[in-house]
Amino acid sequence: MRNPDTTAEAAFQSDVRRNLRRNYLAHLGHGLLGQTGMRLINAPTFVPVYIASLAGFDAAVGLARGLQYFGMFLSPVFGATVIEHRRRVLPVGLWVGVMMRVQILGLALGGLLLPEPWPLVSAWLFLGLFGVFLGIQGVVFNFLVAKVIPVERRGVLMGLRNFLAGLTATAVALFAGRTLIQPGALGNGYSATFLLAFVLTSLGLLSLLFVREPASPQVRSPSRVGRRLRELPALLRSDPGFTRYFIARALAVSGRMGVPYYVLYAGTQIELTGSRLGELTAAFLLAQSAGNLFWGLAADRRGFRAIFIASLVLWISAVLLLMGSNEFTSFVFVFGGLGAGLGGFQMSTQNLVLEFGSRHNLPMRIAVANSVSELVAAICMGLGGVLAGAWSYRAVFWIAIGFQVVALAVMTFLVDEPRRRRNARAGSPHKVRWEG
Repeated sequence: MRNPDTTAEAAFQSDVRRNLRRNYLAHLGHGLLGQTGMRLINAPTFVPVYIASLAGFDAAVGLARGLQYFGMFLSPVFGATVIEHRRRVLPVGLWVGVMMRVQILGLALGGLLLPEPWPLVSAWLFLGLFGVFLGIQGVVFNFLVAKVIPVERRGVLMGLRNFLAGLTATAVALFAGRTLIQPGALGNGYSATFLLAFVLTSLGLLSLLFVREPASPQVRSPSRVGRRLRELPALLRSDPGFTRYFIARALAVSGRMGVPYYVLYAGTQIELTGSRLGELTAAFLLAQSAGNLFWGLAADRRGFRAIFIASLVLWISAVLLLMGSNEFTSFVFVFGGLGAGLGGFQMSTQNLVLEFGSRHNLPMRIAVANSVSELVAAICMGLGGVLAGAWSYRAVFWIAIGFQVVALAVMTFLVDEPRRRRNARAGSPHKVRWEG
Protein backbone atom coordinates (compact mmCIF):
# COMPACT_ATOMS: atom_id res chain seq x y z
CA MET A 1 0.00 0.00 0.00
CA ARG A 2 1.39 3.43 -0.97
CA ASN A 3 2.14 6.02 1.66
CA PRO A 4 -0.57 8.74 1.48
CA ASP A 5 2.09 11.44 1.96
CA THR A 6 4.06 10.07 -0.98
CA THR A 7 0.94 9.99 -3.16
CA ALA A 8 0.03 13.56 -2.23
CA GLU A 9 3.56 14.77 -2.96
CA ALA A 10 3.56 13.05 -6.35
CA ALA A 11 0.23 14.70 -7.23
CA PHE A 12 1.61 18.07 -6.11
CA GLN A 13 4.72 17.72 -8.30
CA SER A 14 2.54 16.69 -11.23
CA ASP A 15 0.51 19.90 -10.83
CA VAL A 16 3.72 21.95 -10.71
CA ARG A 17 4.95 20.45 -13.97
CA ARG A 18 1.58 20.78 -15.68
CA ASN A 19 1.24 24.49 -14.88
CA LEU A 20 4.91 25.41 -15.13
CA ARG A 21 4.71 27.31 -18.41
CA ARG A 22 1.65 29.31 -17.31
CA ASN A 23 3.14 30.20 -13.94
CA TYR A 24 6.47 31.08 -15.54
CA LEU A 25 4.81 33.54 -17.92
CA ALA A 26 2.64 35.02 -15.15
CA HIS A 27 5.72 35.79 -13.07
CA LEU A 28 7.42 37.35 -16.07
CA GLY A 29 4.35 39.54 -16.66
CA HIS A 30 4.41 40.61 -13.02
CA GLY A 31 8.06 41.55 -13.40
CA LEU A 32 7.40 43.70 -16.47
CA LEU A 33 5.19 46.21 -14.62
CA GLY A 34 4.52 44.90 -11.13
CA GLN A 35 7.99 45.66 -9.79
CA THR A 36 8.37 49.11 -11.35
CA GLY A 37 7.31 51.03 -8.28
CA MET A 38 9.33 48.82 -5.95
CA ARG A 39 12.50 49.42 -7.92
CA LEU A 40 12.04 53.18 -8.11
CA ILE A 41 11.35 53.38 -4.36
CA ASN A 42 14.32 51.16 -3.48
CA ALA A 43 16.80 52.67 -5.97
CA PRO A 44 19.52 54.67 -4.18
CA THR A 45 18.61 57.88 -6.02
CA PHE A 46 15.07 59.31 -6.12
CA VAL A 47 13.96 58.73 -2.51
CA PRO A 48 17.23 59.86 -0.84
CA VAL A 49 17.33 63.08 -2.87
CA TYR A 50 13.60 63.65 -2.30
CA ILE A 51 13.94 63.22 1.48
CA ALA A 52 17.07 65.37 1.59
CA SER A 53 15.26 68.13 -0.35
CA LEU A 54 12.39 68.05 2.15
CA ALA A 55 14.50 67.90 5.31
CA GLY A 56 17.84 69.50 4.51
CA PHE A 57 19.87 67.21 6.78
CA ASP A 58 21.45 63.76 6.32
CA ALA A 59 19.91 62.05 9.34
CA ALA A 60 16.45 62.42 7.78
CA VAL A 61 17.54 60.24 4.87
CA GLY A 62 18.86 57.54 7.18
CA LEU A 63 15.69 57.73 9.27
CA ALA A 64 13.49 57.29 6.17
CA ARG A 65 15.30 54.14 5.07
CA GLY A 66 15.64 52.99 8.67
CA LEU A 67 11.87 53.16 9.14
CA GLN A 68 11.37 51.17 5.93
CA TYR A 69 13.77 48.45 7.05
CA PHE A 70 12.35 48.44 10.56
CA GLY A 71 8.94 47.76 9.04
CA MET A 72 10.53 44.95 7.03
CA PHE A 73 11.95 43.56 10.28
CA LEU A 74 8.63 43.59 12.13
CA SER A 75 6.45 41.70 9.68
CA PRO A 76 8.12 38.58 8.17
CA VAL A 77 7.49 36.26 11.14
CA PHE A 78 3.89 37.42 11.23
CA GLY A 79 3.70 36.75 7.49
CA ALA A 80 5.06 33.24 7.99
CA THR A 81 2.43 32.43 10.64
CA VAL A 82 -0.28 33.73 8.30
CA ILE A 83 0.64 31.41 5.41
CA GLU A 84 2.33 28.32 6.83
CA HIS A 85 -0.99 26.63 7.65
CA ARG A 86 -2.58 27.56 4.30
CA ARG A 87 -2.59 25.15 1.39
CA ARG A 88 -2.68 28.12 -1.01
CA VAL A 89 -0.98 31.47 -0.32
CA LEU A 90 -1.68 33.44 -3.51
CA PRO A 91 -4.76 35.26 -2.06
CA VAL A 92 -2.61 36.58 0.78
CA GLY A 93 0.03 37.67 -1.72
CA LEU A 94 -2.51 39.62 -3.76
CA TRP A 95 -3.86 41.40 -0.68
CA VAL A 96 -0.37 42.35 0.47
CA GLY A 97 0.49 43.51 -3.05
CA VAL A 98 -2.46 45.89 -3.02
CA MET A 99 -1.43 47.33 0.36
CA MET A 100 2.15 47.89 -0.82
CA ARG A 101 0.85 49.92 -3.74
CA VAL A 102 -1.37 51.98 -1.44
CA GLN A 103 1.78 53.14 0.36
CA ILE A 104 3.38 54.26 -2.92
CA LEU A 105 0.20 56.23 -3.65
CA GLY A 106 0.37 57.80 -0.18
CA LEU A 107 4.01 58.77 -0.72
CA ALA A 108 3.03 60.48 -3.97
CA LEU A 109 -0.06 62.29 -2.67
CA GLY A 110 1.69 63.45 0.50
CA GLY A 111 4.14 65.48 -1.56
CA LEU A 112 1.43 66.85 -3.84
CA LEU A 113 -1.30 67.78 -1.37
CA LEU A 114 0.18 68.41 2.09
CA PRO A 115 1.71 71.68 3.35
CA GLU A 116 5.16 71.82 4.97
CA PRO A 117 6.42 70.02 7.03
CA TRP A 118 3.87 67.25 6.51
CA PRO A 119 5.28 65.89 3.21
CA LEU A 120 8.39 64.78 5.12
CA VAL A 121 6.36 63.29 7.97
CA SER A 122 4.07 61.47 5.54
CA ALA A 123 7.09 60.16 3.61
CA TRP A 124 8.49 58.66 6.81
CA LEU A 125 5.10 57.15 7.62
CA PHE A 126 4.42 55.65 4.20
CA LEU A 127 7.96 54.31 3.80
CA GLY A 128 7.63 52.60 7.19
CA LEU A 129 4.29 51.04 6.20
CA PHE A 130 5.72 50.13 2.80
CA GLY A 131 8.42 48.23 4.68
CA VAL A 132 5.83 46.39 6.81
CA PHE A 133 3.99 45.06 3.77
CA LEU A 134 7.23 44.48 1.86
CA GLY A 135 8.40 42.26 4.72
CA ILE A 136 5.25 40.13 4.49
CA GLN A 137 5.46 40.06 0.71
CA GLY A 138 9.05 38.81 0.88
CA VAL A 139 7.86 35.70 2.71
CA VAL A 140 4.70 35.10 0.69
CA PHE A 141 6.19 35.69 -2.74
CA ASN A 142 9.34 33.66 -2.14
CA PHE A 143 7.29 30.79 -0.75
CA LEU A 144 4.99 30.95 -3.78
CA VAL A 145 7.96 30.88 -6.17
CA ALA A 146 9.42 27.91 -4.30
CA LYS A 147 6.10 26.07 -4.69
CA VAL A 148 5.37 26.65 -8.37
CA ILE A 149 8.86 26.94 -9.95
CA PRO A 150 11.35 24.04 -9.63
CA VAL A 151 14.79 25.05 -8.38
CA GLU A 152 16.43 24.16 -11.70
CA ARG A 153 14.25 26.76 -13.46
CA ARG A 154 14.31 29.40 -10.74
CA GLY A 155 17.52 31.25 -11.58
CA VAL A 156 16.66 32.05 -15.19
CA LEU A 157 13.12 33.03 -14.20
CA MET A 158 14.31 35.49 -11.58
CA GLY A 159 16.91 36.85 -13.99
CA LEU A 160 14.36 37.39 -16.78
CA ARG A 161 11.76 38.76 -14.36
CA ASN A 162 14.17 41.25 -12.87
CA PHE A 163 15.44 42.15 -16.34
CA LEU A 164 11.93 43.02 -17.53
CA ALA A 165 11.21 44.96 -14.33
CA GLY A 166 14.45 46.86 -14.72
CA LEU A 167 13.78 47.77 -18.35
CA THR A 168 10.42 49.28 -17.43
CA ALA A 169 11.84 51.09 -14.41
CA THR A 170 14.77 52.37 -16.49
CA ALA A 171 12.41 53.90 -19.05
CA VAL A 172 10.33 55.44 -16.26
CA ALA A 173 13.48 56.81 -14.56
CA LEU A 174 14.70 58.51 -17.74
CA PHE A 175 11.26 59.92 -18.46
CA ALA A 176 10.80 61.05 -14.86
CA GLY A 177 14.19 62.76 -14.61
CA ARG A 178 13.72 64.82 -17.76
CA THR A 179 9.95 65.30 -17.94
CA LEU A 180 8.73 65.22 -14.33
CA ILE A 181 11.53 66.09 -11.91
CA GLN A 182 13.48 68.67 -13.92
CA PRO A 183 10.48 70.94 -14.65
CA GLY A 184 8.70 70.10 -11.36
CA ALA A 185 5.63 68.49 -12.90
CA LEU A 186 2.38 68.82 -10.87
CA GLY A 187 4.29 71.11 -8.50
CA ASN A 188 6.52 68.26 -7.24
CA GLY A 189 8.39 66.15 -9.80
CA TYR A 190 9.32 63.44 -7.31
CA SER A 191 5.72 62.95 -6.23
CA ALA A 192 4.65 62.88 -9.88
CA THR A 193 7.22 60.12 -10.44
CA PHE A 194 5.88 58.09 -7.52
CA LEU A 195 2.32 58.55 -8.83
CA LEU A 196 3.34 57.19 -12.24
CA ALA A 197 5.07 54.26 -10.53
CA PHE A 198 1.87 53.52 -8.58
CA VAL A 199 -0.18 53.30 -11.78
CA LEU A 200 2.27 51.01 -13.58
CA THR A 201 2.92 48.70 -10.66
CA SER A 202 -0.82 48.36 -9.98
CA LEU A 203 -1.37 47.20 -13.55
CA GLY A 204 1.42 44.65 -13.14
CA LEU A 205 -0.17 43.12 -10.06
CA LEU A 206 -2.97 41.80 -12.28
CA SER A 207 -0.52 39.31 -13.83
CA LEU A 208 -0.50 37.28 -10.62
CA LEU A 209 -4.20 36.51 -11.15
CA PHE A 210 -3.08 34.06 -13.85
CA VAL A 211 -0.92 31.98 -11.46
CA ARG A 212 -2.21 28.47 -10.80
CA GLU A 213 -1.00 27.46 -7.37
CA PRO A 214 -1.33 23.79 -6.40
CA ALA A 215 -2.47 23.02 -2.88
CA SER A 216 0.43 22.13 -0.58
CA PRO A 217 0.35 18.42 0.32
CA GLN A 218 1.46 19.15 3.89
CA VAL A 219 1.05 22.25 6.04
CA ARG A 220 1.70 23.16 9.65
CA SER A 221 -1.04 23.61 12.21
CA PRO A 222 -1.97 27.27 12.87
CA SER A 223 0.22 28.83 15.55
CA ARG A 224 0.77 32.20 17.18
CA VAL A 225 3.75 34.42 16.51
CA GLY A 226 5.09 34.01 20.06
CA ARG A 227 5.13 30.23 19.84
CA ARG A 228 6.94 30.27 16.51
CA LEU A 229 9.52 32.71 17.88
CA ARG A 230 10.24 30.31 20.76
CA GLU A 231 10.92 27.58 18.19
CA LEU A 232 13.57 29.61 16.36
CA PRO A 233 16.59 28.44 18.40
CA ALA A 234 15.77 24.82 17.53
CA LEU A 235 15.33 25.76 13.88
CA LEU A 236 18.75 27.41 13.81
CA ARG A 237 20.46 24.54 15.66
CA SER A 238 19.00 22.02 13.22
CA ASP A 239 21.08 23.38 10.31
CA PRO A 240 24.41 25.08 11.16
CA GLY A 241 24.92 25.88 7.47
CA PHE A 242 21.70 27.88 7.38
CA THR A 243 22.64 29.67 10.59
CA ARG A 244 26.02 30.69 9.18
CA TYR A 245 24.33 31.79 5.96
CA PHE A 246 22.01 34.23 7.64
CA ILE A 247 24.87 35.56 9.81
CA ALA A 248 26.81 36.25 6.60
CA ARG A 249 23.69 37.80 5.09
CA ALA A 250 23.15 40.07 8.09
CA LEU A 251 26.77 41.23 7.97
CA ALA A 252 26.54 41.94 4.24
CA VAL A 253 23.27 43.81 4.71
CA SER A 254 25.12 46.15 7.07
CA GLY A 255 26.61 47.54 3.88
CA ARG A 256 23.23 49.12 3.16
CA MET A 257 24.11 51.88 5.63
CA GLY A 258 25.96 53.55 2.77
CA VAL A 259 23.33 53.09 0.06
CA PRO A 260 21.23 56.28 0.62
CA TYR A 261 24.41 58.37 0.59
CA TYR A 262 25.87 57.19 -2.72
CA VAL A 263 23.87 59.76 -4.68
CA LEU A 264 24.30 62.46 -2.02
CA TYR A 265 28.08 61.94 -2.20
CA ALA A 266 27.89 62.21 -5.99
CA GLY A 267 26.08 65.51 -5.47
CA THR A 268 29.12 66.87 -3.60
CA GLN A 269 31.32 66.14 -6.61
CA ILE A 270 29.08 67.09 -9.55
CA GLU A 271 25.92 69.13 -10.14
CA LEU A 272 22.87 66.84 -9.90
CA THR A 273 20.11 68.11 -12.18
CA GLY A 274 16.83 66.23 -12.58
CA SER A 275 18.03 64.90 -15.92
CA ARG A 276 21.31 63.63 -14.46
CA LEU A 277 19.49 62.06 -11.53
CA GLY A 278 17.27 60.22 -13.98
CA GLU A 279 20.29 59.04 -15.95
CA LEU A 280 22.07 57.75 -12.84
CA THR A 281 18.89 55.94 -11.81
CA ALA A 282 18.59 54.48 -15.31
CA ALA A 283 22.21 53.29 -15.21
CA PHE A 284 21.57 51.63 -11.85
CA LEU A 285 18.35 49.93 -12.97
CA LEU A 286 19.59 48.92 -16.42
CA ALA A 287 22.75 47.34 -15.02
CA GLN A 288 20.67 45.67 -12.32
CA SER A 289 18.42 44.23 -15.02
CA ALA A 290 21.15 43.05 -17.38
CA GLY A 291 23.18 41.77 -14.45
CA ASN A 292 20.24 39.73 -13.21
CA LEU A 293 20.11 37.87 -16.53
CA PHE A 294 23.74 36.89 -16.03
CA TRP A 295 23.30 36.14 -12.33
CA GLY A 296 20.26 33.98 -13.06
CA LEU A 297 22.03 31.90 -15.71
CA ALA A 298 25.09 31.54 -13.52
CA ALA A 299 22.98 30.56 -10.50
CA ASP A 300 21.37 27.66 -12.37
CA ARG A 301 24.86 26.38 -13.15
CA ARG A 302 26.87 27.32 -10.06
CA GLY A 303 24.28 27.89 -7.32
CA PHE A 304 23.22 31.05 -5.49
CA ARG A 305 26.07 30.85 -2.98
CA ALA A 306 28.53 31.70 -5.75
CA ILE A 307 26.31 34.59 -6.83
CA PHE A 308 26.23 35.92 -3.25
CA ILE A 309 30.04 36.04 -3.19
CA ALA A 310 30.56 37.46 -6.70
CA SER A 311 27.89 40.15 -6.40
CA LEU A 312 29.18 41.30 -3.02
CA VAL A 313 32.68 41.69 -4.48
CA LEU A 314 31.22 43.78 -7.31
CA TRP A 315 29.23 45.93 -4.86
CA ILE A 316 32.37 46.66 -2.81
CA SER A 317 34.38 47.44 -5.96
CA ALA A 318 31.75 49.91 -7.16
CA VAL A 319 31.83 51.78 -3.84
CA LEU A 320 35.63 52.02 -4.03
CA LEU A 321 35.28 53.47 -7.53
CA LEU A 322 32.61 55.86 -6.24
CA MET A 323 35.04 57.37 -3.74
CA GLY A 324 37.56 58.00 -6.52
CA SER A 325 35.15 59.60 -8.99
CA ASN A 326 34.61 63.29 -9.71
CA GLU A 327 33.06 63.32 -13.21
CA PHE A 328 29.51 62.50 -14.31
CA THR A 329 30.63 59.77 -16.73
CA SER A 330 32.48 57.99 -13.93
CA PHE A 331 29.41 58.12 -11.72
CA VAL A 332 27.34 56.55 -14.49
CA PHE A 333 29.70 53.55 -14.44
CA VAL A 334 29.67 53.55 -10.64
CA PHE A 335 25.88 53.37 -10.44
CA GLY A 336 25.91 50.68 -13.11
CA GLY A 337 28.27 48.62 -10.95
CA LEU A 338 26.15 49.28 -7.88
CA GLY A 339 23.03 48.17 -9.73
CA ALA A 340 24.59 44.93 -10.94
CA GLY A 341 26.12 44.18 -7.54
CA LEU A 342 23.07 45.00 -5.44
CA GLY A 343 20.81 43.18 -7.90
CA GLY A 344 22.86 40.00 -7.72
CA PHE A 345 23.09 40.23 -3.94
CA GLN A 346 19.33 40.61 -3.59
CA MET A 347 18.66 37.73 -5.98
CA SER A 348 21.09 35.43 -4.18
CA THR A 349 19.72 36.17 -0.70
CA GLN A 350 16.10 35.72 -1.80
CA ASN A 351 16.78 32.37 -3.42
CA LEU A 352 19.57 30.84 -1.35
CA VAL A 353 17.33 30.66 1.71
CA LEU A 354 14.88 28.51 -0.28
CA GLU A 355 17.46 25.74 -0.68
CA PHE A 356 18.06 24.94 2.99
CA GLY A 357 15.94 22.32 4.76
CA SER A 358 12.46 21.12 3.83
CA ARG A 359 9.35 22.88 2.50
CA HIS A 360 7.68 22.21 5.88
CA ASN A 361 9.62 24.97 7.66
CA LEU A 362 10.28 27.13 4.61
CA PRO A 363 8.04 30.11 5.56
CA MET A 364 9.76 30.46 8.94
CA ARG A 365 13.25 30.08 7.44
CA ILE A 366 12.45 32.88 5.00
CA ALA A 367 10.95 34.97 7.80
CA VAL A 368 13.83 34.64 10.27
CA ALA A 369 16.46 35.34 7.61
CA ASN A 370 14.54 38.38 6.37
CA SER A 371 13.75 39.71 9.85
CA VAL A 372 17.30 39.51 11.13
CA SER A 373 18.63 41.13 7.95
CA GLU A 374 16.13 43.98 8.03
CA LEU A 375 16.67 44.67 11.73
CA VAL A 376 20.39 44.99 11.05
CA ALA A 377 19.62 47.23 8.06
CA ALA A 378 17.30 49.45 10.14
CA ILE A 379 19.90 49.91 12.87
CA CYS A 380 22.67 50.54 10.36
CA MET A 381 20.58 53.08 8.44
CA GLY A 382 20.12 55.11 11.60
CA LEU A 383 23.79 54.74 12.47
CA GLY A 384 24.77 55.72 8.94
CA GLY A 385 22.76 58.95 9.19
CA VAL A 386 24.50 59.88 12.44
CA LEU A 387 27.96 59.05 11.07
CA ALA A 388 27.33 60.93 7.83
CA GLY A 389 26.34 64.04 9.77
CA ALA A 390 29.11 63.77 12.37
CA TRP A 391 31.97 62.60 10.13
CA SER A 392 31.56 62.14 6.40
CA TYR A 393 30.00 60.03 3.68
CA ARG A 394 33.37 58.34 3.14
CA ALA A 395 33.49 57.19 6.77
CA VAL A 396 30.09 55.52 6.30
CA PHE A 397 31.30 53.81 3.12
CA TRP A 398 34.46 52.42 4.75
CA ILE A 399 32.60 51.06 7.79
CA ALA A 400 30.07 49.41 5.48
CA ILE A 401 32.85 47.81 3.44
CA GLY A 402 34.38 46.42 6.63
CA PHE A 403 31.19 44.53 7.47
CA GLN A 404 30.93 43.25 3.91
CA VAL A 405 34.47 41.88 3.91
CA VAL A 406 33.68 39.87 7.05
CA ALA A 407 30.51 38.59 5.36
CA LEU A 408 32.55 37.44 2.37
CA ALA A 409 34.88 35.50 4.66
CA VAL A 410 31.99 33.78 6.46
CA MET A 411 30.22 32.82 3.24
CA THR A 412 33.41 31.65 1.51
CA PHE A 413 34.87 29.55 4.29
CA LEU A 414 32.00 28.54 6.58
CA VAL A 415 28.90 28.06 4.39
CA ASP A 416 28.62 25.05 2.10
CA GLU A 417 26.61 24.96 -1.12
CA PRO A 418 23.11 23.75 -0.07
CA ARG A 419 22.31 22.54 -3.59
CA ARG A 420 24.97 19.85 -3.26
CA ARG A 421 23.18 18.48 -0.22
CA ARG A 422 19.90 18.30 -2.12
CA ASN A 423 21.57 16.59 -5.06
CA ALA A 424 23.27 14.13 -2.74
CA ARG A 425 19.91 13.20 -1.20
CA ALA A 426 18.02 12.99 -4.49
CA GLY A 427 20.74 11.80 -6.85
CA SER A 428 21.69 13.76 -9.96
CA PRO A 429 19.22 16.55 -10.71
CA HIS A 430 16.89 15.76 -13.57
CA LYS A 431 15.68 18.10 -16.26
CA VAL A 432 12.28 19.64 -15.69
CA ARG A 433 10.20 19.49 -18.83
CA TRP A 434 7.48 21.92 -19.85
CA GLU A 435 4.00 20.44 -19.79
CA GLY A 436 0.63 21.87 -20.70
